[in-house]
Amino acid sequence: MLTLRPNCECCDRDLPPESQVAMICSYECTFCRTCVDTVLANVCPNCGGGFQPRPIRPRMARRAGVSLAHQPASTERVHLRRGIEDARAFAAAVTDIPPQDR
Repeated sequence: MLTLRPNCECCDRDLPPESQVAMICSYECTFCRTCVDTVLANVCPNCGGGFQPRPIRPRMARRAGVSLAHQPASTERVHLRRGIEDARAFAAAVTDIPPQDR
């Protein structure tokens, strides 16, 4: 089950479950679109992969037991393990390599 993290790991912006600016990598690292574009250059600073828009979990159960009410978003805030400058340097080293080739 996808963990819907509540914040951008870089700038700590709130990213509620319905956010259309939340981006994730394949490991569910979560960042806002602004940080992905301006700080990270579409390079996850944790794994080196690229980002995709995070799916929106339905609020209403249109199928029994399947909704945000049944599988709530996480409330645990996550932050970069290393600093922003480290993230920028890491991104700069691989940004010219397409995500599918990293």
